Amino acid sequence: MARLGLLRCISVVDSGRHFLQTNEQIYGQLLPHSTYFKSLKSHRRTSMLEAFEQQSYHLHAETLLSQGIDYLKAFPELDEYTIEAADGHFIDHACHTEKNSKGKVYAAEGIYALNLRSGLLRFLCLVTNGTQRHQEIPVLRNHIGKQNKGNNSSQKHLYVYDKAVTDFVWWDRQKRHANYMISMLKENSIATLVESIPFDSRHEINTGVEAYSVYENKSIKFNVVDYRDPETGKLHRFVTTLPMTINPGTIAMLYFKRWTIEKTFNNTKTRCSSFLTD
Repeated sequence: MARLGLLRCISVVDSGRHFLQTNEQIYGQLLPHSTYFKSLKSHRRTSMLEAFEQQSYHLHAETLLSQGIDYLKAFPELDEYTIEAADGHFIDHACHTEKNSKGKVYAAEGIYALNLRSGLLRFLCLVTNGTQRHQEIPVLRNHIGKQNKGNNSSQKHLYVYDKAVTDFVWWDRQKRHANYMISMLKENSIATLVESIPFDSRHEINTGVEAYSVYENKSIKFNVVDYRDPETGKLHRFVTTLPMTINPGTIAMLYFKRWTIEKTFNNTKTRCSSFLTD
């Protein structure tokens, strides 16, 4: 099942049925439609594949690290953090997706995470398989909540996400589980300036940073970086729950890395995620 799943993801085919035909023609392996598609609905096989994916991801991460692959090694202040740029992505629903009571189906959506240290992309959680409409952020919160139960709190996890993730109260509670976030500050955010945070403006990483400040919303404090792009002159405002010891320029850099991988996200997720709803 795992081998077929990998072949499905990397094969140049248009559908699950097309994959079965191609698999028979190239590899001489006959797989009945009913057997293949029914196996995708097995909860036992799903649990096995989830365990397989987690172990595979762990082994690949260790291998890359042993080979000296660490795209954030120039930033020792981030050594304690697992850093992932996460993003929701829609794909066309499968042709056999069940319709709801109104006879409608929706685009399927999943949340993906790119490890900014190793470059490994993984499927984080399913938002909807197309049978009904769901909201992305509640699903992400639920996923992180389940993850908290099995995690060692000493392992710090940083999520770089778009504006949709901003919920000051919820993220403030997540700090007790060593979960942090970086996002863009919404234009309509209601926040009060509390104090400025000292930072080394002479440090190269802080080039473009105009201000580093503590803001407050409903008694919840968070940090905001005012960064002006030296090339375009455009002002960006980043919000984070990270401690003040992290350079504001590092915070801006991490969010910009998320921007630069959007195209990679779209291309890779479109190829790999189609298997999930076939």
